[in-house]
Amino acid sequence: MKKLPPLTELRAFEAAARHLSFKQAAAELGVTPTAVSHQIRLLEQYCGRALFRRRPRPLSLTQAGARLFPAVRDGLDAFATALGAIRRHGDRQPLRVTTTNAFASRWLVPRLARWRKLRPDAPLDVIGTDKVIDLRAGDADIAVRYARTAPREGHAEQFLQDAFWPICSPLLLADGESLKTPADLRRQVLIHYYWPPSDLEAPTWQRWLAAAKGKWRNVPDFKDMEHLSFREELHAIEAAIAGQGIGIFSDVLLAPELASGALVKAFDVSLPGYRSYLVYRPGHPRVKTIRAFAGWLRSAR
Repeated sequence: MKKLPPLTELRAFEAAARHLSFKQAAAELGVTPTAVSHQIRLLEQYCGRALFRRRPRPLSLTQAGARLFPAVRDGLDAFATALGAIRRHGDRQPLRVTTTNAFASRWLVPRLARWRKLRPDAPLDVIGTDKVIDLRAGDADIAVRYARTAPREGHAEQFLQDAFWPICSPLLLADGESLKTPADLRRQVLIHYYWPPSDLEAPTWQRWLAAAKGKWRNVPDFKDMEHLSFREELHAIEAAIAGQGIGIFSDVLLAPELASGALVKAFDVSLPGYRSYLVYRPGHPRVKTIRAFAGWLRSAR
């Protein structure tokens, strides 16, 4: 690609050539006439030719300047038109929101009608995945991160926090009552789903049974009970709803079922959960819409 002079020099030349006045060009560009004169002298040094006749007044273009002016003018107009079209098109593009499959399915999707009603001009593209999509690479505009501490990849705003409880269908419990002690778990199926091995504080049955020993005696050993395991959290939730066992689940994700009575807390001992953060890059070109989405998230709990 051929080397070009800086854009500031070309803009100063175009404005001065259009007005045939350094003073009027300076007022348009928001700089001093001296600055305009300096930029044009740098462009003249680059071209090796004078572009303006400064004496006698009024200011006029040289033959070289007259040849250069329409090319620069049309080029800057083409840049402005293309950038304006890209900007308008970008404003109509959906905001790409990445979050976990479970959060997308259980929390975000059921509330999307409210966002569409509030901001019909800001559609969303929801990317449900348990992989961490890189915001800095531009693969998504917003991330809902599920973490113990605030992510450091951008601006992070917390809007939710959960806790994990033993939860099951009331069909498993006599008369819908909670189990009396963990010893009663010997006749139940424990539902599990995958947590990364790197998460040493994951809310698993092993950790819950260890916590239960601080309240009850005769807590059964993990190995002595029946188990049903899933890779996907959503599948484990469906198994619990179907009455296939008891799982350790987030009270945020299962809030609708807990409120309706479709699921119940089997014991009154919980494990600490995680925080949900909205994360986006500082200086994002659609930061106003992202902030509106952040405010909506906080109000939609």
